[in-house]
Amino acid sequence: MSEMESTTTDLKSDIGYRGATACVAAGITYRQLDYWARTGLVEPSIQPATGSGSQRLYGFRDILVLKIVKRLLDTGVSLQNIRSAVDHLRGRGVSDLERITLMSDGASIYECTSADDIIDLLQGGQGVFGIAIGRVWSEVEGSLATLQGESAHDGSPATSGVSNDELAQRRKRKGA
Repeated sequence: MSEMESTTTDLKSDIGYRGATACVAAGITYRQLDYWARTGLVEPSIQPATGSGSQRLYGFRDILVLKIVKRLLDTGVSLQNIRSAVDHLRGRGVSDLERITLMSDGASIYECTSADDIIDLLQGGQGVFGIAIGRVWSEVEGSLATLQGESAHDGSPATSGVSNDELAQRRKRKGA
């Protein structure tokens, strides 16, 4: 268990979701989405905005992070600490994310990867609430299963189960 450190890595995929779709899947307003993209909190990894009227395209991982940001804001975590947590999550591998539980005491955010980490944090009086990323992952996965994305290459409609995005790869590994 460690207090979150900042690292950045962008993950690309073949399917992107427009802003309105990302909002529905993450449970946020378009105004929040736009503000977070403009301030660099959560920028779309598939296709950034290139001017007035251009469409941002968010990947699965972007939407996962949007939903986590929303949950952290709802619990009163400061935007500065959320930015640090988002930077840390960008640097994590896809398989690692599902095993992480983010814990917070309202001021700092901690990463826990085992039950022992969570117990140690709680015994130290630091943990007040936790967000199991694997659970959030499943929620986003379920939301996107009914929503349509589009190809990052030509803008044609695509469903997440047909292309080579993170969601499709995960389903293939599970045999779904």
